[in-house]
Amino acid sequence: MQRIRLRYTKRGRLRFTSHRDFQRAFERALRRAEVPMAYSAGFTPHPKVSYANAAPTGTGSEAEYLEIALTDHRDPAELRKLLDESLPAGLDVVDAVEARTSGLADRLTASVWELRLDGVPVEEAEQAIAAFVAADAVEVRRKTKNGMRTFDTRGAVVDLKASCPQPDRPEEQPCAILRLVVRHVTPAVRPDDVLSGLRAVADLAPPVPAAVTRLAQGLFDEESGTVTDPLAPDREAVTAAPADRSGAAGAAATVPAGTGSA
Repeated sequence: MQRIRLRYTKRGRLRFTSHRDFQRAFERALRRAEVPMAYSAGFTPHPKVSYANAAPTGTGSEAEYLEIALTDHRDPAELRKLLDESLPAGLDVVDAVEARTSGLADRLTASVWELRLDGVPVEEAEQAIAAFVAADAVEVRRKTKNGMRTFDTRGAVVDLKASCPQPDRPEEQPCAILRLVVRHVTPAVRPDDVLSGLRAVADLAPPVPAAVTRLAQGLFDEESGTVTDPLAPDREAVTAAPADRSGAAGAAATVPAGTGSA
């Protein structure tokens, strides 16, 4: 049995696709691409697909991950191309690698997010961030399936900064771009929770909903302050000697986590 790990995106209007909707679309793509899927046992067999830490509905993402199990060997690059062609534009399969290591989900410990706050001056966002970072704890309330829950958002935030969208192209209205690096903790701290925290400590309230995109997710490297590529150990294992199939620690991704705010 061969295992393939895929990275896919949710772009444009497809950011509003729920995880259940994506599952249905992906299983149809598997059938259209004639992928030799392995199936679970029991009365209602299902394709062996493992999804890891899906982004909330309504947020875009450049870094979603899943793993599939095949009964026959396939070239990962060719499989990626076939699946990408079978999915709607916006749900794009952008990377594929044969699984040579264990614990993909264990390597997804942090995310890098971009939040576009239209109508918010950068200076106002920076003041709110300073108040948030200076706080020992920032508690917010969110409705869960078990009712309202209060939890701290500050402890999960590794880095938080504000900038202009395009400094060389002034916009007609103010706009702040927040870059957020957050650890995956329990309960999960989402970008909208951090926005609630900014409102709690500094009364920051964007006039329109924020446009949120996940730029990367992986293992947070304490030493370098980066979020690493979770597929790097599998790539390294492919090129390593056959006797050394365990892979190495995740290599740093091109999206740095930043330092100095935690």
